[in-house]
Amino acid sequence: MNKELIISSDSAEVVIALLEDKQLVELHKDKKNNNYSVGDIYLGSVKKIISGLNAAFVDVGYERDAFLHYLDLGSQVNSLNKYTRLAMGGRTKALPMENFIAEADIEKTGKITDVLSVNQPVLIQIAKEPISTKGPRITSELSLAGRYLVLIPFSNRVSVSQKIKNPEEKTRLRRLVQSIRPKNFGIIIRTVAEGKMVADLDFDLKELVAKWYRIVEKLYGAKPPKMILGEMNRSSAIIRDIFNESFNNVHVDCPVLYEEIKDYVKTIIPGKTDIVKLYKSKTPIFEYFGVDKQIKGSFGKIVSVKSGAYLIIEHTEALHVIDVNSGHRIKSENNQETNALEVNLEAAKEIARQLRLRDMGGIIVVDFIDMNYPQNKRMLFGKMKEEMKKDRAKHNILPPSKFGLVQITRQRVRTETIVEILEKCPACGGSGEIKPSIILIDEIENNLRYLINEQNEKNLTIKVHPYVYAYLTKGVFSARWKWMFKYKKWIKIKPSISYHFLEYKFFNKQNDEIKL
Repeated sequence: MNKELIISSDSAEVVIALLEDKQLVELHKDKKNNNYSVGDIYLGSVKKIISGLNAAFVDVGYERDAFLHYLDLGSQVNSLNKYTRLAMGGRTKALPMENFIAEADIEKTGKITDVLSVNQPVLIQIAKEPISTKGPRITSELSLAGRYLVLIPFSNRVSVSQKIKNPEEKTRLRRLVQSIRPKNFGIIIRTVAEGKMVADLDFDLKELVAKWYRIVEKLYGAKPPKMILGEMNRSSAIIRDIFNESFNNVHVDCPVLYEEIKDYVKTIIPGKTDIVKLYKSKTPIFEYFGVDKQIKGSFGKIVSVKSGAYLIIEHTEALHVIDVNSGHRIKSENNQETNALEVNLEAAKEIARQLRLRDMGGIIVVDFIDMNYPQNKRMLFGKMKEEMKKDRAKHNILPPSKFGLVQITRQRVRTETIVEILEKCPACGGSGEIKPSIILIDEIENNLRYLINEQNEKNLTIKVHPYVYAYLTKGVFSARWKWMFKYKKWIKIKPSISYHFLEYKFFNKQNDEIKL
């Protein structure tokens, strides 16, 4: 399978597209000022304890207090709280983790009032980002993820990923990690550790232990709420979690991000740094690799499948509903049952892709086309499970019910990826009335004159529809040359196929849009 990462970066966000055999399967948006990402560690302060919910609300600096349930405290929370107090007082330098005397584990059926009190500082980690009107969901069971291992302070357990099926390999990895595990640290062995040697695991473990002590150092004198450790940016986290020898290319259009990713790849797979490539063309990277076109065709209420079938995807607060329709996908030589099976199998593949692409979480109900034979229903269930194996999010799939519905639960830790693909009418902008197109060029020039003469802007770039681009740039006496003589500045003009016919935007030297 051909795997590629296409990474587009601007001043506001980084957008990462994962392609498998040139097909878009995941899309991640990482805002550069985005706090409260999954994995971030904060020093918070308990604001309110709700005994009826057996939970607490913790101030982590977000506009809404974060929610901490008793079951999310972790059994070693007393040890964490004790160590946090010592670290804030600067007394942990003389007390390394191997010399720390752990507290007793809390009861699984205990009460949160026995563990936390109002205004108590607590060290927590973001488990779910703020979604809709809800604040972050947090946990006190801290975990630091590396390439091959996950480090859990104050635990002594070693566990192996369930996706590693070979019992001998599980035993081998568990013995290796037990031999190098420091005291008072638990470890989860990740799927990518399969087949790795002790040197690789030991290097990863030392990096994670060093990260833990960096957290401890930042606690000294800290006052809640305060971010203690931010998770690495989304592009590096994706490379950490899914990058392996099967990747063919990583294309990046930002020189700074290119160097960061190349250095990171060098530390995890030294021989693969040459696949990280800096994209330098003037054409936007997503447009060049066909990602923009796939985004437009993959999001929205109606999603077409190649054969002529289509999906209707509806979103509600409680769940997502997907309806499968055969459309024009009917073969006259097949009976109704065979046609339904073929459409359902093809739709199952697209549905699995849509769940990854949109990062849909919670409850998903799929209404497949009705089938009568049990063996066909079993085949559909097997196909759905097989396609969902590629999904890294935790999920559970139930067999088709007697109504033909397949129910799926999928872990949701971030806001669902939503891309608006419906465009306003290029002529009227949704108002039902249009400006005369004959004055478009005059309008562009009026704005150009204002930016040059009044705002003293330099190195301006105008992006327009390709037809308008041709009108402005072609010929000896083109509008661009006239502007050159008139304003004594060379105006860059770029075409963009994603623009409406009458749409245009101005950009400055830093490629930031100038709002008019």
